[in-house]
Parts: sequence; structure tokens; C-alpha cells
Amino acid sequence: MNRPYYGWIVVLACFLGSFVIFGLSYSFGVFLERMATDFARSRGVTTIAFGVQTLLLYVGAVLVGVFVDRLGTRRMLAVGTVVLCLGLLWTSVATSWLTVVLAYGVVTGFGMSIVYVVAYATVPRWFDRRAGFAGGVASAGLGAGMLVVAPAATALIDRVGWRSSFLVLAGVVAVLLLVATLLIRDEPTAEPVPAGEFPRSRGGEATPNGGQRSTRTQPSLRAQFGEICAVARSPSFGLVFVGWILIYTTMYIVFVHLVVHASDIGLSRTAGATALALIGGANAIGRVGIGYASDYVGRVRVFAGCSTVMGVSTLALPALETTTALLGFALVFGLAYGGNGALLAPLTSDLFGRENLNAVFGLVSGAFALSGLTAPFLAGVGYDVLGTYTPAFVSAGLAAVVGAAAIIAAKRLEAT
Repeated sequence: MNRPYYGWIVVLACFLGSFVIFGLSYSFGVFLERMATDFARSRGVTTIAFGVQTLLLYVGAVLVGVFVDRLGTRRMLAVGTVVLCLGLLWTSVATSWLTVVLAYGVVTGFGMSIVYVVAYATVPRWFDRRAGFAGGVASAGLGAGMLVVAPAATALIDRVGWRSSFLVLAGVVAVLLLVATLLIRDEPTAEPVPAGEFPRSRGGEATPNGGQRSTRTQPSLRAQFGEICAVARSPSFGLVFVGWILIYTTMYIVFVHLVVHASDIGLSRTAGATALALIGGANAIGRVGIGYASDYVGRVRVFAGCSTVMGVSTLALPALETTTALLGFALVFGLAYGGNGALLAPLTSDLFGRENLNAVFGLVSGAFALSGLTAPFLAGVGYDVLGTYTPAFVSAGLAAVVGAAAIIAAKRLEAT
């Protein structure tokens, strides 16, 4: 009797990683008001902690990806777990705003960067024909995390305060990532592969690395950096990088400011938190369903289409003034972001190949760092000055549409 393909166990481990990272990160909006009050800071200044965390998450991923390629996923995931939990524990006892920025922003962000690279860039090494579907299942942890963590954190904050909530979250994170570390594997080549999953080279055997089993020895660190830099200098890489910056302005502004925006327009804080959770649930469905469809329709086409829907729905957000309308936005935005997010690593693999995939994925993820650092802060400053989020929502929506066009242009460049 054939054993189940171990790639699906790896998918489960990656699901847990994405559940933890983005359940924590994207629930920041429910902590925003309480932390701003405790430290006597404006909304714009308070979002700096989130921005620094996002910067460390994705800038750290550039270097982390190289070490994951060289040292292995399991070892690096264990390191990331320890660093992340230490950051959360330190945040819970922070007595100054600078300490919050260091603990929640720097330490927690760097721990997240390790878990992020493992959770997102591992699956394409194990799948090819079904990479969109497998990547969608793995990254559906993001949506599930939002669906669970945002309302759970809201309830915890109401009961025990934001500091003790971070203590509880640190314990849950430790357990989930320990399970993921035990399940993950470093090297897929020894596993039997389902027929038709990978292309066969002439006279070769299909493997998770594609084609024949590779006899390529691990290059020196200098040579590896040279290969990565060659990819980074390509025009298509530049278009993808800029496209991701523009597309994800919508995501960061919505996730950080949606809860307080709901309060500002006369809805309850619970309505905003519910909308955030609904984005998470719809996101998980979109990642699995749209990720599956992308394997047949075309991953680049689906990615660009979902990015456009994210932009258009954000453009409409200022006109939505009822709880029902806000929840409708959450459903549409969540499905589109889910379909988009399922394809981040498969899209990187399709455009730039599997060699040094963790490192290249970490490098292009620097786009999230720039978007996450600037977009929520500028939206917060805009609100502090103008008393409304409308300019921020409209600008982000238009930027996402332009970003989707950049992804299409990158694919055409690679095809020529």
C-alpha cells in the first residue's frame, strides 16, 4: 500500500506557520486603540510599531531565505519560534513606547520573518502541477488565523487587557509552531512523487526539484548571492517588486485601520472586528478555491484579476456606511486577497525558477516591507490631519489596479 505523499504533511506544517504569523500580525488593529491610549500616542504614531514589525518581517526574509536554503527549514523554523515567542513576552511587559517598538516591532518581526519564509516558500519545492492548490491550502492559514485570532484577541483584551493577551498568544504560538517544526522536512527528493506532478526530463525521473534528480552541488555563499542578484537585476523582477508594493497598500491600510474606521462612521468596534474576521474566513476559502482554479486558468492571470478586485473594492469602501455593507466589502476583499495570496510563492517560482527559491522569495517580499511600513502610517497621519480615511482608501485602490498591470507586464517580459 502506497504511503500518502509527504508533501501534504508539509502543507499542513506551512498552514500552521501562516496561521500564526498573519493571525498575530493582522490582528494589530484590535490592539491599536488600547495601546494608543495607554502610551498617549496618536493613531499614526501607534502604527509605527506595526510598520517596524512588517519591515523586519520582510526585510529579514531577504537574509533568512539564504540561510533556510543552506541550513534547512526545520532548524530555522525552530529558531524562528523561539525569537517570536520572546518578542511577544517582552511586548507584554513593555513600559515605554520605545520598548514596544523594539519588542513588538523588531524582535517579534524578525521571528516572524523566519516562519514566513518557511511557510510560504517551502511548498513549491514539493509541488508543480498542483502548486496553486497546495500553496493555497498552506497559505489559507493566513485567513484562518485572522478568522480566529482577531475576535479571540478582542475578547481577551476585554477580559484581561492587552498585555495579558500577548502572554496568552505567546503560549498558543509556541505550541502550534512546535507541531509545525516536528512535521516539516528539509529535503523532498527522497520522497515518492505522485505521477504527473513534476515534468520529466529526457530519460530522467520526475522529482520535486523538477526534471532529473539534480547532481548540482550547493554553491558557495558568494556564488549563491551572485545568482540571486542576477534575478534581482532583471526588469521582470523590478515590475513584480513594484507591483506588490502597490497592490498591498490596500491590505495594510484595511487591516490596520478598518476597526477604528468602523467606529468613526458610527458602527460598533465589534462590527469592525467582525469584518476583519470575515476577511480572514473569506481569505481562507479564496486561497483554496481560487488557488485550485489557478492551476488550470493561469496563475499570473488569476493573481492580476484578484489584485484588481482588491483595488476596486477598496475604492468603494468610503461609500459603505452600514454594517451589512461593511461585511459585504469584507467578503469580496477577503476572497480576492485569498486568491491573490495563494499565488505569491507559485508566481515567484513560475517567473524566476526553483533555484534559490527561499532567497528569491524573501527578496521580492521586501515589497511588503515598504508597503507595510509606509501605507498604514500615511493613512494614520492622513486621518490625524483630515479626520477621514477617504483619501487613503481611494489612493490605495488606484495603486492596486496599477500594480496588477505591472504583474501582467512582468509575465510578458519573461515570455519574450
